[in-house]
Order: sequence, then C-alpha cells, then structure tokens
Amino acid sequence: MLIERRLPLSYVFSKIGVDVAYVIGVGILIEVTYYYFGDLLPNISPSLAAFLGTAISLILSFKLAQSYARWWEARKIWGAVVNDSRSITRQALTFAAPKARDVAERIANRQIAWCYILGQSLRGRDWEWGTEGHLDDEDRAEATAHDNRPLCLLMQHGRDVRKLYDDGVISDFQRLAMDEMLTRLTDSMGKAERIKNTVFPTAYRTYLHFFIYVFIFALALSLKELHGPREVVVITIIALPFFLLEKTASYLQDPFSGAPTDTSVTAIARVIEINILQLLGEKDVPEKYEANGFYLD
Repeated sequence: MLIERRLPLSYVFSKIGVDVAYVIGVGILIEVTYYYFGDLLPNISPSLAAFLGTAISLILSFKLAQSYARWWEARKIWGAVVNDSRSITRQALTFAAPKARDVAERIANRQIAWCYILGQSLRGRDWEWGTEGHLDDEDRAEATAHDNRPLCLLMQHGRDVRKLYDDGVISDFQRLAMDEMLTRLTDSMGKAERIKNTVFPTAYRTYLHFFIYVFIFALALSLKELHGPREVVVITIIALPFFLLEKTASYLQDPFSGAPTDTSVTAIARVIEINILQLLGEKDVPEKYEANGFYLD
C-alpha cells in the first residue's frame, strides 16, 4: 500500500515510460511528415480532439471509480479480519481459560498463522511464510494436503471449539458466539477470494488504452502548426494525466497482486500477530513492519 504523498519519479515513469515514448514518437512523426509532406496530413479541428478527450475522460473516471471500489472493499475486508481475529482470540482466552488454556493458546496461535496464510495465498506466494511458531506439526501436515489452506485452519478452529463444548469448558451460548466469529472469518476470506478471482474486464482496458492512443494522434494532428519541440512538449503534458490515471486504475483493480498499490496484507497480519501475542501475555513480540521505501507490503 502506498503510504507517501510524494512518489519517486522513477516509480511513476517506470509505469508510463512506454506510453510517453509513444507520445513523443507521434509528435516527431507528425512534425517530420508535416515538414516534408505537409499537404498529406488531414486538417483536424482542435475542438474535435477536445471532444474526444472529454469522452475518454468520462470513461476513464468511471474505470478509476470501479477500480478504487475494488481496492477499498479489499481494505475493508482486511479491517474485518483484524477485528474478528482479535475477537476470536479474546473469546478463546476468556471462555476457555483457565480450564483449557492450552486449547485457547492453540486457537490464538493458529489464528495468527491463518492471517499470514490468507495473505500469502491471495498473492500466490509461499503459504508457510509467517507461520513459524504458530502452527503445530499436526495442523501443518493437514493443511498441506488441502488446496484451500485458510479454510482448513478454520475447520481446525471449529474442531477445537467443539472439543471445548463437549468437555464442558464452554457453554452452548459461548460455542455459538465463537462459531459466529468463525463464520465471519470464512465470509471475509470468501470476499477476498472473490476479488482475487474476478478479473476486471480485459476488453475494458484494451479499448480505453486504444482510444487514448487515437486521442493523442488526433491531438498531434490538430496542433501540427505549432512546429518543432513545442508541439511535442504540449501533447506530452496533455497526455500524461490520461496515462497516469489509466495506469493507476489498472493497478488498483487488483489489490492482491503484490504491487506497491496493494492492500498491505503482510503488515496487517503482523499487527494482528503483535496484538494476539500480547493478549497471550508474551513479552517477546515482533516489531511492526517498516515501510519499504514509499509503500507498505
């Protein structure tokens, strides 16, 4: 997740370098053609280019809004994960302890592992990263055999809750309260997977990108009488916002890709780990993740 208001220019231009090169190339091509074959270039009114630019702006604003909605939903989902992880841990410790402190601690540590595994799975990374010391060998072996490992861990939670109830450690009302928390965690996991597995329409980006290129070409033709570097500079300045916003929308639409614009699932999982370990009374807790330059992983 980007955390600074001022992004490095190197990061910005790494995303639009090819597009800027296209704009400059079109400007130079129009200039050379106009110099040698001026009569061959059609006369395009600047108002026509302005109309095309306005139409593209409306479509671009719609795409940006939809992309931001996906990103913001992902952030709200992980906000719910934070709250429900704290709640299930609090319930396990207050309902089960001191009669079954070992089971309560197992649920708490497994919940830490669940948060890391969910984030890693959404990004397609090593699912075991971050689970060291939080997942016992039996649970790890069972999770390895499953395709959906976060779901497997929630099932293990459910078995422990059932055991607490069967042993008479928790009441029926307490069992229902804990089961509701597990249902909420399952719901959050499903929502995150829906965003990850639902591809933003590829044709939408392709067509929009194509018409931005058409707009730049029309703009260059309408400004051909500026001559020289002035035309290239003007069309580049006008084109930059279009390309920057289009790239921003493209990255926001996939908040679990591992890019700097992602939801910071790893940092959020670390915060949850710290909170739960402190609830367990641990003194040796890890530090929060520091920003990786201009973003938080």
